[in-house]
Amino acid sequence: MLEITRIRNDFDNVVKALRKRGLSGIEKKLNDLIDSDNLRKSQKTEIDKIFNESNNLSKKIGIAFKSGETDEIESLKSKSQELKEKSKKIAEGLKKTENEINEILFGIPNTPDSRVPEGKSDEENKVIYSSKVSEVDKDLKPHWDLIKEFNIIDFEIGNSITGAGFPLYTGDGAILQRALINYFLDFAREEGYTEVQPPILINENSALNTGQLPDKEGQMYKLENENLYLIPTAEVPVTNIYNKKIMDSNLLPIKNAAYTPCFRREAGSWGSHVRGLNRLHQFDKVEIVQIHDKNGSEDALNSMCDHVQRLIESLEIPFRKILLCAGDLGFTSSITYDFEVYAPGQDRWLECSSVSNFLTYQSNRMNLKVKDGKSKELAHTLNGSALALPRILASILENNQEENSIAVPEVLHKYTGFKMISK
Repeated sequence: MLEITRIRNDFDNVVKALRKRGLSGIEKKLNDLIDSDNLRKSQKTEIDKIFNESNNLSKKIGIAFKSGETDEIESLKSKSQELKEKSKKIAEGLKKTENEINEILFGIPNTPDSRVPEGKSDEENKVIYSSKVSEVDKDLKPHWDLIKEFNIIDFEIGNSITGAGFPLYTGDGAILQRALINYFLDFAREEGYTEVQPPILINENSALNTGQLPDKEGQMYKLENENLYLIPTAEVPVTNIYNKKIMDSNLLPIKNAAYTPCFRREAGSWGSHVRGLNRLHQFDKVEIVQIHDKNGSEDALNSMCDHVQRLIESLEIPFRKILLCAGDLGFTSSITYDFEVYAPGQDRWLECSSVSNFLTYQSNRMNLKVKDGKSKELAHTLNGSALALPRILASILENNQEENSIAVPEVLHKYTGFKMISK
């Protein structure tokens, strides 16, 4: 969440940045927030004042006991009780004010970076780079036809086991899936990332810390009668490793990579753009996460984008890099670059990665700080998909299809043990 001190000290620029997202009434909301924070400060000051008065009364009661002044003792005790009741009432008001402040802050998204273009939807995103794509061969098949022909993924059985959007990978399809995971993790390790294997269930506090709550509650699967959610991305448990931590600046950067299955409800979409592997409720993904101070996060963003680009290039499939506009930017992100791969059987670009810098938005929620000498500042958090498997697999199948086989990218041969998938 945004820092109140920043809102106070840079009010006009914060308002301007949030208006870029198309938010209406944001100036009033921020003024209401400042008013509530002023009330919080006055309530806290009053409680501190009462605390000091109570301490002084306790000392006076002790002196009165020693001198045997019975009447004075009773009078002082009565005043002490009045202060306790007054303090309790103000403390209740303070808690209510703090809850109101948090409710306002949780409803305010991150401020877009100055490089983020104006725009209301993905149609106004800016293409930074795009591979050259040859004219579409009308004989090329979409992956949902290929997976049936080569018997590598079965949606019907997955549907019978669980429901739509939960595929069953089988034979060479399962081996290729595992090969991609292992290759992505090895690639990350060679780039200096420490691999972790986090829980795939998170509690409400973890989801709040990284911003999935309250913004994306409708997209997550929640366990009935439990305060637990299935993770929509490894970003959540991995970033929460550092919840309430104070990291020594000498330990930076923190670089973690994790493979997990991910779960998203993704309700309300129909058509070929969500057919087959294009959109699933359960999918595999390797996530990279970095933690920096304010001086290192921009270089980290660039290095993470470079990581994703080289990873896609090594698979020898066409891709493009896109800077998201303000209207398409995630709630918690300050700047996001999407990477999309081309699927010629559909003549469609498919998103396979988002790389984002959240600045202090997440760290402020989870109280994650960096210590440099005696000074402490909120850390900067970043993450990126490296990579999400379903659409990468779809692109590989559609780009490498031949009449009776599908070629496996060369970098995966040592992981699969085969170079071709045959009928």
